[in-house]
Amino acid sequence: MSIKTRFKGTKLATLALAALLSACAATAPTVPALSATPVAWAAPLPHGGQGGQLKQWWSRLDDEALVALIASAQQSNPSIDVALARMAQARAQLGSSRADQGPQLNGTVSSLRSRPTTSSSARAQTLGTVGLDASWELDLFAQRRRQILADEARAQAGELSWHSARVSLAAEVAQTYLAFRACEAGAAILAQDAEALSRMSGLTAKKVAAGMEAQANGQQLDASAADARSRHLGQQAECEVLIKGLVALSGKPEAELRQLLKPGSGRLPQAAAFEVASVPAQVLAQRPDVAAAERQVMAALAEVGSVEAAGWPQLRLGGALSRGELRVGGGSDSGTGWSIGPILHIPLFDSGLLRAAVDAARARSDEAYAQYRASAIQAVREVEEALVRLDAAQAREADARRAASGYEQVQGATAARWQAGLGNLIELEESRRNALNARSSLLQVQRERVGAWLSLYKAAGGGWDRSDPMPQATVSR
Repeated sequence: MSIKTRFKGTKLATLALAALLSACAATAPTVPALSATPVAWAAPLPHGGQGGQLKQWWSRLDDEALVALIASAQQSNPSIDVALARMAQARAQLGSSRADQGPQLNGTVSSLRSRPTTSSSARAQTLGTVGLDASWELDLFAQRRRQILADEARAQAGELSWHSARVSLAAEVAQTYLAFRACEAGAAILAQDAEALSRMSGLTAKKVAAGMEAQANGQQLDASAADARSRHLGQQAECEVLIKGLVALSGKPEAELRQLLKPGSGRLPQAAAFEVASVPAQVLAQRPDVAAAERQVMAALAEVGSVEAAGWPQLRLGGALSRGELRVGGGSDSGTGWSIGPILHIPLFDSGLLRAAVDAARARSDEAYAQYRASAIQAVREVEEALVRLDAAQAREADARRAASGYEQVQGATAARWQAGLGNLIELEESRRNALNARSSLLQVQRERVGAWLSLYKAAGGGWDRSDPMPQATVSR
C-alpha cells in the first residue's frame, strides 16, 4: 500500500470518527407536554390584588408575630435542612459525574520482599516500583455526557425542592398560627358564656332559696354552667396543643414563644388579596414542586440514553510510566518502562443484562412522567379547592356576622325579661345557645376565609419564579 493510499484511509477514518462523535453529542431531553391541563379555572378568581405581591405575601398579613414565626422556622426547621442536604448530595453527584468524564492520573508506590522456599541457599530479594497510570475515556456514544445531563436535572430538582419546602413550611406555620388564634377567640367566647351562666346560676340559686324559682330550674342552670366550664377547659387544652406545634415548627423556646404570642390574643391575621393567573398553565409554571417533577423526568430520560449507550463500543486511552529496582543479596538492578495506547471495549454477549437495564431505565422514565402528571393534576386541584373555599367564605361572612349580631341582641332581651320575671328558663337557654352557636359560626367562617387565602398562597407556588437565586447548600451539622 502506498503512502498516499494510507493517508487517504487515515483521513477517511478521522472524518468518520468526527461524524460519529457529532452524531452522538448529548442534548437535554425534551419532556412531553401535559395534555390534561384545563384552559381556564372553573372556580371564581379573587380580585383586587397584584400577582407580584405573592412573594413574601405572609409578611403582609398585618401580624408581626406571624412574620417572626415564619422567619424563625425558615432558619431552624429540620425540613429546610433536609432539603438543603439533598441539594448538596445532588450537586456533589453532579460534580462526581463531571470529574469522571475527564482524564485520570494515579500514582503507585510498592515495595515487595520475597524469598523462594525451594532452596535453602536462595537469597531474599526486594522489588520496589514507582509508577504513574493515566487513562481517559473518549465517550464515543455520549454515555457519560448523558449521565451528566441526568445529574444536572436532579441537581436542579433538588434546588426546586428547597423552594417548595420553604413555601410549604411558611403555609404550615401560618395555618397553625391561624388555628391557634381562632382557638384563643373560641376560648374567649366560651369563657364569657361560662361566666354569664355562673352568674345566672348564682342568681337562680338565691331565687330557689327564697321560693321564687323552681328547684329544677336552678339545677338546669347549674348543669349548663358546669357544661360551659368543661367546654372552655377543653378549648384551652386545644390551644395548648397548638402552642406545642408552633414550638416544633418555629424552633423557638416555649417561654419566648408565649411572650411573642401574648399581644393580639384571639385576633385573626387579616389576609391581603392577590391575583391568580387566569390560565392554569401559568400557575403550574410558578409551582416549584411541579418544576422539580419535570426535572426528574428529564433526568430519567437522559439516563435511558446513557444506559443504551453502554451497549456500544467504548474507547479508552491509557498510558503508564514506571521505574523499578530489584535487590538480591548485595547486588541490585534497576530500570524504567512506559506504555501508551488505545483500549477498545466491545460488548458482545451479556445474557440480556443490558436489555434488562434499558427496560428498567425506561420504566423509571415512565414512572417519573406519571408522577409529573400527578403533581400537575394535584396542583390544579389545590388551586380550584382553595378558590371554592375562599369564594364561599367571603360570601358567607356577611350573613354570619348579621346572624351573630341578631342572636346576641335576642339573648340580651331574653335575659333582661327573665331577670324581671317575665320570661322562662327554656327561652333563656335557647337564646343563649343560639347566640353562642352564631358567634362560633362567625369565627369559623372568618378562620376559613383566612385559611383559604393561605391555601391559595401555597397552591399558587408562593411567588416563586425561575429567576430566583438558588441557595448555597452546605452540610455543616
